[in-house]
Amino acid sequence: MKLLNRAGLALLPRQPFADWVSGLPQDDAPYQVMTLEMHRAEGTLYLIDEVQREADFERAIERHWQQMFENELAAWDEFGDHWPQRLNRELFLEWFELQPQLMAIDLSTEPLMRAPLIEE
Repeated sequence: MKLLNRAGLALLPRQPFADWVSGLPQDDAPYQVMTLEMHRAEGTLYLIDEVQREADFERAIERHWQQMFENELAAWDEFGDHWPQRLNRELFLEWFELQPQLMAIDLSTEPLMRAPLIEE
């Protein structure tokens, strides 16, 4: 067990996101329509720098909301053809609930893998 020098933001979809996903055009192979509960069961944990104060979470959200929003949208619409016209923080917070996580503990015995999703 290892303590990571990170905090986290658990991102859970809200109904507007589930509705957007359900309204996406389907390819030749239709996918299963997911309920809000199914989306929330597959939430995402985003690791952020360690925090010292509650305000640090707000700064992290302000800094990273767009990256998180675009990543969640791209998981369903890779090229952005059906993304909302304007992505802003208010829409992000309407579509997603964020649950701050103060500590990150790695219970795995496997080495931590790093694979950048975008150029750093």
